[in-house]
Amino acid sequence: MRLLLLLLLCLQSVFSMNLKPIETIKMQGAVIDLENIGDRLYIGTDAGKMSVYDITQNKIVKTITLEKIHDFMDDLMPPKIYSVDAMGDKILLLSEGENGVKNLFIEDNGVLKKVLGKKDHLTMSKAKFIDKDHVFIGLLSNEVLLYDLKNKKIIYQEQLSQSKFSDFALNEDKTKAVIACESGINYLIDTKTGKHIRTLEGANKDNVFKIAYKNGRVATAGQDRIGAVYRVKDGSYIEFHAPFLIYSVGLNHDASLVAFAFNDNNDIAIFRTDSSQRVYTLIGQKSTMNTIIFYDKKTMFSSSDDKYIMKWRLK
Repeated sequence: MRLLLLLLLCLQSVFSMNLKPIETIKMQGAVIDLENIGDRLYIGTDAGKMSVYDITQNKIVKTITLEKIHDFMDDLMPPKIYSVDAMGDKILLLSEGENGVKNLFIEDNGVLKKVLGKKDHLTMSKAKFIDKDHVFIGLLSNEVLLYDLKNKKIIYQEQLSQSKFSDFALNEDKTKAVIACESGINYLIDTKTGKHIRTLEGANKDNVFKIAYKNGRVATAGQDRIGAVYRVKDGSYIEFHAPFLIYSVGLNHDASLVAFAFNDNNDIAIFRTDSSQRVYTLIGQKSTMNTIIFYDKKTMFSSSDDKYIMKWRLK
């Protein structure tokens, strides 16, 4: 069975088109989070800097630098920025804080304020805007919460399971979220109420590193070398088997294509979700992948645990 799987993978790679990046964007620190909103990339790094890159102008148009923090040796160091987002004039940054805590910052019209930190006792792992007044947050304990920025209070805080949190993804209108964890089970919830809607499971039996959600489909990147695409409507899924741990995943806007960080060379394999046909292999990423983004029908961006963001053009 294993030999047959390897043969199928080899045949798929033969018939797919190999592509190299058309551009490399070098940052000042290793990229941890990459978010695409409109024609801009929001980039969080381990150098304590969040940069805004304008895709149409091909340049960085804004940078926010956070104050240095003390490490365990009491030396000053730049905080890692784990999560970034934007909504209108507001920019969100979830960063490393003192003594192992996380800080949530919001910049509004050029003014940066800390809204959550050490005093709130929250093991925040990821945060994104739901709207201009609400932030959806995933905790390491696999709890999710909705925070009201205007009234400075938690609207709800729900425990999904006892498994460790891995990632979450929002749908296009931010009314639903899918949360992935180390069990391989994925939880679909209503972001306004925290109500559990459906469980998506069966493909992954181990930790899901990353998750994507587009056009009623959810894609997973698994530690068990399995990538999957679920239909949210009925929970059915298709599997994609890789020769290495799958660290990242991305879906294009209509979910007709899925991209996986596919092997130990950090190549990206792109499949059609209707036929499971491998159509592209993107070659040139330098380190372990953390984000894959489809910008439009032909353009993609990817980042890994280094200073380089790759831009790709599909043919």
